[in-house]
Amino acid sequence: MSWDFETDAEYQKLLDWADEFVRTKVEPMDYVYKNPYDKSDKDAVAALKPLQKEVKEKGLWACHLGPDLGGPGYGQVKLALLNEILGRSNWAPIVFGCQAPDSGNAEILAHYATDDQKKRYLQPLLDGEIHSCYSMTEPQAGADPALFETKAVRDGDGWVLSGEKWFSSNAPYSEFFIVMAVTDTEKSTYHGQSMFIVPKETPGVEIIRSTGAGPDPSHQSHSYIRYNDVRLPFDALLGDEGGAFAIAQTRLGGGRIHHAMRTIAQCRKAFDLMCERALSRRTRNGKLADLQMTQQKIADSWIEFEQFRLLVLRTAWKIDKYQDYMKVRKDIAGVKVAMAKVYHDIVQRSMQLHGALGISGEMPFSEMMIAAQVMGIADGPTEVHQITVAKQVLRDYEAGDERWPSAHIPTRTAEARKLLGVDK
Repeated sequence: MSWDFETDAEYQKLLDWADEFVRTKVEPMDYVYKNPYDKSDKDAVAALKPLQKEVKEKGLWACHLGPDLGGPGYGQVKLALLNEILGRSNWAPIVFGCQAPDSGNAEILAHYATDDQKKRYLQPLLDGEIHSCYSMTEPQAGADPALFETKAVRDGDGWVLSGEKWFSSNAPYSEFFIVMAVTDTEKSTYHGQSMFIVPKETPGVEIIRSTGAGPDPSHQSHSYIRYNDVRLPFDALLGDEGGAFAIAQTRLGGGRIHHAMRTIAQCRKAFDLMCERALSRRTRNGKLADLQMTQQKIADSWIEFEQFRLLVLRTAWKIDKYQDYMKVRKDIAGVKVAMAKVYHDIVQRSMQLHGALGISGEMPFSEMMIAAQVMGIADGPTEVHQITVAKQVLRDYEAGDERWPSAHIPTRTAEARKLLGVDK
C-alpha cells in the first residue's frame, strides 16, 4: 500500500506547458474579447483557432473524453490538475475543448445517443464547431424535476413538446438544446421523464429573453425559453423513454466536479492577490502583512483552500477508481457544498484587503463574488446537496440504545468491569 501526492513527471511537463500557455496566450484574451461562445465575433474566432490548434498538437484537447471519442483518456485526477490551470481564464476551457455546458452534453451524447445523433450533434461538438445548451430548470420549479411541467406527448410518428424552461445556459449561441420533459404523468419522477434533442431552428422554439449572473450585458447568455407545441421526430428522443433522470445524473455528476476543479483556480487567484496586497500595501505602522488580522485572513484562506483542493482531488480519484458517479455521490455532493463557501470566503477576504479598489470594477472581485454565489446554485442548490451528504453519511451508521448513547460513561464502565472481571 502506498500514498503518493506527486504528479508523474511526463504529465507534469504537460501541466507546465499549459500553465505558461494559458498565462501568456490565453489569459490576455479575457481582457480583449467578451464572450468565448459568440462565434459572430470574427476577430475572437480568428484569435481562438490557432490556440486550439496548439492544444490539439500537444494532445491536451478535450481531456475529459476517452480515446474512443478523440480525447486522451487521462481520467478525473489528471483532468483536475489541468483544470486548476484552465479555471484562471474564461477563454481557457474553450481553447482546450472542455467548456461547459458542452462537455457535459458531450458526455451524455456519448453514452446515450444513437449513431445518427452522434454524427449530427456529438462530432461537431467535440470538434469545437458548434455549441449546445442543457435546458432543464423551470421558472416555477427551479431544479426540482418533481415539479416540472414541460411535457412531450406522442403525436403520430413524433412528439409535441410544450412548456417553459428557465436559465438554459448558452442558448443564444447553441445549435441545439437537450431538453428534459415529462412523457408519462402516471409514472414517478424517476421514470416518467425523457430527454430530447431539439435543434435551435425548430419551429416553435422561442427564446423569450436572456439574462445573466450580474449586470454585465455581455454575459446575458442564460435564456428563458418557451417551447410552443414544438414538433419533433420520434428519433429526437435521447436514450430510452422515461430515462431522463438517469441521464441527468450522469451529466450532473461530472459537471459538478468539473466546476469544482475550475473553482480551485479562482480560489488560488484570489488568494495570490490577497498575499500580494498584504505585502505591498503600507499602513502607518508597516505593511498589511504585519497585522495579525491580515495574518488570520491569510491563514484561514490557505487552510480552507488546501482542504477543498484535497477533497476535490480525492473525489476525482474515487471517480477514476469506481467509474460510477453514484458510488461517489456523497463526495461529489460534499465538494458541491464546500465549493461555494470556500470560493466566497477567500474572495471576500481578498476584496476586503484591497479596500475601495477591491469593490471597484477595476478589480475582478465583484465578478468573482457573483460567481461564488452561482456555484451555490448551479447544478442544484447547496441545501439539496447538504441533505444528500447527510443521508449518505447516515447510511453507514446504526441507531444505538434509545436511552443511553454508546459513549455513556456509567454504562461503558459497568461493561468494562464485567469484561475485566473487576468487582469494584
